[in-house]
Amino acid sequence: MNNQLLYLQASKSILRRTIRAGFVTALAFAIFQVAAQTPPQYGAPISLDVAKKVTEAAVAEMKKNNWNMVFAVTDAGGHLVYLQRVNGAQTASVEVAIAKAKSAASFRRSTKLFEERVQTPQGVNVLALPLMPHEGGLPIIIGGKLVGAIGVSGGSASQDGVAAKAGIDAAE
Repeated sequence: MNNQLLYLQASKSILRRTIRAGFVTALAFAIFQVAAQTPPQYGAPISLDVAKKVTEAAVAEMKKNNWNMVFAVTDAGGHLVYLQRVNGAQTASVEVAIAKAKSAASFRRSTKLFEERVQTPQGVNVLALPLMPHEGGLPIIIGGKLVGAIGVSGGSASQDGVAAKAGIDAAE
């Protein structure tokens, strides 16, 4: 009887380790796939003037389409530099916009890449990362260097992405 109990305990332990190893491997694979692009190098921190310029262009795109949104601009370290919430934008979008900008800055790539990855069979592994995997977060690259990121929230994911892209275009 004791041998059977020891055998069951050993089997459970092996199964747990196998599952844990599989999860870690899948997580590493997911990160590697998203990180396959060479990210930009870090540049000087974004200035408040550039952060406002990026936001103004994104706001213009929002107004053109009659959307209500929140705009967050961070430096390359993901620290908030500028935030604007237009009248009528939902308050929850404040935290979402910040999280998108922080994710785009931290991972030095568009949050849309993570959104696309989540929709694959291995995508659940991306959810274990500290990020916002929804379109609307873009790195701000000036002179080939990452200086910050913009996060937009309040519309659909694609609307957030369109507004964020308008802001990025103004920075270049």
